[in-house]
Amino acid sequence: MELMFRKYYSFLCKSVLRVLKDEHTAEDLAQEVFFDVWRKREDINVTTSLRAYLRRSAVNKTLNFIRDRKIRWDDEDKLTSTASEETSIALNLESQDLERSINEAIDLLPERCRLVFSLSRFEEMTNQQIADELSISVKTVENQMTKALKLLKSAIGPFLNAD
Repeated sequence: MELMFRKYYSFLCKSVLRVLKDEHTAEDLAQEVFFDVWRKREDINVTTSLRAYLRRSAVNKTLNFIRDRKIRWDDEDKLTSTASEETSIALNLESQDLERSINEAIDLLPERCRLVFSLSRFEEMTNQQIADELSISVKTVENQMTKALKLLKSAIGPFLNAD
């Protein structure tokens, strides 16, 4: 385990740092990947290279971090400050339901689709930057975004049609 840590820790930090641009968080997330590997060492079955497996784990951990940190409802304060208290409570509950639905829908996206969506919406990367980062074509990025938005729209449809 120590050999693996020495060999791949720097690589994982750089992989996370490309997305987050925060060195301390990148180090923390890379360490969490190794902790998860240690904790699940009995059950892990690596079918690709170890390097690819660790990078994918780091990317997934980074996406989860982004999702958990970034999705906030900043406009909620503006809405509740101008509404009556009863309306504020209703809006708050509704926005919590909407936020929960969005988070669940993002979690259910296929892995590549979720990665492309998160890089685009949460990290504000351009399609070209995403294509370069993931070594895919811009057209693939566009297709994945279209798919993600369609699935998310379907998931939050009840909120869009509410009166």
